[in-house]
Amino acid sequence: MTKFILSLLLLVMLHVSSFAQKRIDPTDEDRAKALQLKEQFPDDDVALISSKDVITFDFDNREDKVTVNHVMTDNMINIVPRADIQKYCFYDGESSIEAFDIEFRNGKDANFYIKDEAYKSDDLFHHDSRVKYTNMDFAQLGYRYITMIEKDYKDIKYFTKLYFNNDYPAALKTISIEIPKWLDIELKELNFEGYDIDKKQSESRNGNATIHEYTLKNVPGMYKDHNAPGPTYVYPHILILAKSYKQNNTRVNIFESTQDLYNWYKSLVNSLENDNSKIKDKVKELTENATTDKEKIKNIYYWVQDNIRYIAFEDGIAGFKPDEASSVFEKRYGDCKGMANLTKQMLVEAGFDARLTWIGTKHIAYDYSTPNLSVDNHMICTLFKDGEPIFLDGTEKFNAFGEYADRIQGKQVLIEDGENFILEHVPSASAEFNKEQFIYNLTLSDEVITGKVDKLFKGESRSGLLYYFNTMKNDKKDEFLERYLSKGDSNIKVSNIETSDLLDRDENINIAYDVAIKNAVSSFDNQVYIDLDLEKELSNFVMEERHTDYVFNSKKDLESITNLTIPAGYKISHLPEAIEISNPNFDMKVGFSKTGNKIVYKKSFQIKNAKIETTDFEVWNEFINQLNTIYNEQIILTKD
Repeated sequence: MTKFILSLLLLVMLHVSSFAQKRIDPTDEDRAKALQLKEQFPDDDVALISSKDVITFDFDNREDKVTVNHVMTDNMINIVPRADIQKYCFYDGESSIEAFDIEFRNGKDANFYIKDEAYKSDDLFHHDSRVKYTNMDFAQLGYRYITMIEKDYKDIKYFTKLYFNNDYPAALKTISIEIPKWLDIELKELNFEGYDIDKKQSESRNGNATIHEYTLKNVPGMYKDHNAPGPTYVYPHILILAKSYKQNNTRVNIFESTQDLYNWYKSLVNSLENDNSKIKDKVKELTENATTDKEKIKNIYYWVQDNIRYIAFEDGIAGFKPDEASSVFEKRYGDCKGMANLTKQMLVEAGFDARLTWIGTKHIAYDYSTPNLSVDNHMICTLFKDGEPIFLDGTEKFNAFGEYADRIQGKQVLIEDGENFILEHVPSASAEFNKEQFIYNLTLSDEVITGKVDKLFKGESRSGLLYYFNTMKNDKKDEFLERYLSKGDSNIKVSNIETSDLLDRDENINIAYDVAIKNAVSSFDNQVYIDLDLEKELSNFVMEERHTDYVFNSKKDLESITNLTIPAGYKISHLPEAIEISNPNFDMKVGFSKTGNKIVYKKSFQIKNAKIETTDFEVWNEFINQLNTIYNEQIILTKD
């Protein structure tokens, strides 16, 4: 009897489980929808049938701040037989996640465990960012989940922009922003060109707010291209410019103008207690034997570069407020704001006019005409000398005084000036400033190429090499140089290396060495086949399956001249054809010639704007394919 009852209960449980499972299994419509979306988004495993952001605003009377409520609802479906993803949302000291719900298509709780952890990254030392996340599995094609995340912002300042694109493509994306009458917000539409974004405006039910609704169909997921421009250049988005609000018939500015943004930044700076007593002795040590102002400035600037370890340090308001100079000095580490403040205070202590300076790197598309906390992501120091600004970035190791990293060149800066501010632009350098020049003088002997090599590095090619070289332990530096020059190729033997001072960031790097190359020459009958190229620069730079521009870390100017002495009794029977291309973004040239008894092989590659635009990909790829043909083609000498 007991066994019968247990069996009956088991059958009932199986029936209930089977019935429950049917209520969440994909319907025929879901499977058809999944197949349709897969055709539309072939590179993705999961898509959003619909995605909706609803944003509303309120006022916190206790804190006198405008608050933001952001609800994100996604109807997710897998468009492959099985998919596993991670759903996540970040928050920090200025925000909170009030809800993180995931339901099956039938509205039942999917019971995923939501984890809440501090967000860690290799380049972040201390950061108050946290992340809530869960791992989701889609068991069958067309499986659906409805996710709802509710995020609150304590202060509207920190609510800066809204993107239409997501990690996953969406068949329909809707953004609804309800702005109360007492709040003045500009919704700045950026990168809308080329997108059929439908916009509607209506009054709320009580008539106290205006609802702005944006709808976009068939939205691709954010591209996973490496070396891509920042997302503010690529994707359509809405920049939230919170200008002012009214409370009790009083109008209060938030960020109505650049002056308001500067006033807030300056209030954080003014709250610092910069006690320079701890840095006085070091400033005196660095400047007392210097004979010129320039030498004093360089000694201080280079000391900060060499002795303060850069670590991104964000903790609540510290994401915008610099650390005390004395604190950075004692700890020997700091973020860009702390390093800028230390540089400023040391220069002020030495009697110079130095100012804190806010800047957005090239990763950000905006300038200070859009007062918003996302306009900048970096801080440097500006020194005024003889009425001219000189920009000092202590985070750029081995950058010489008066030189600027490509990531800030041409960018607008906001310089402190008491109650006012100064807007300037960081000067830009040409590609030639970063010149790399390689000269090979080679001879052929017994199927081994031998000779001497001279290499020159200027600008960012120099500072980058100095940085990597000086991160090596002392007992590894010779080994690093040999491996760097031979590219780790056992067929290339490097010896008798001579270099300029690899601690002097003010001088170009010169490296000279002897080289012996095996397996680059082969002989058959009366002919000699030679592979003359050691570097094969850009050989892997075919732009395939990309949606965005390719961005280099700096402008490039590479020049290579190889002189090969023709052995006595031989003549040239084949040289590869010359190739050349010119474009606003790059000039590329490769050619061979005979001068006396030498073969002269010249390459010139200039990437003038540190990028290859998508519109350039076709001509660029054609050139790189021709270049690879040359790299694979051999010079042929024939015995007379």
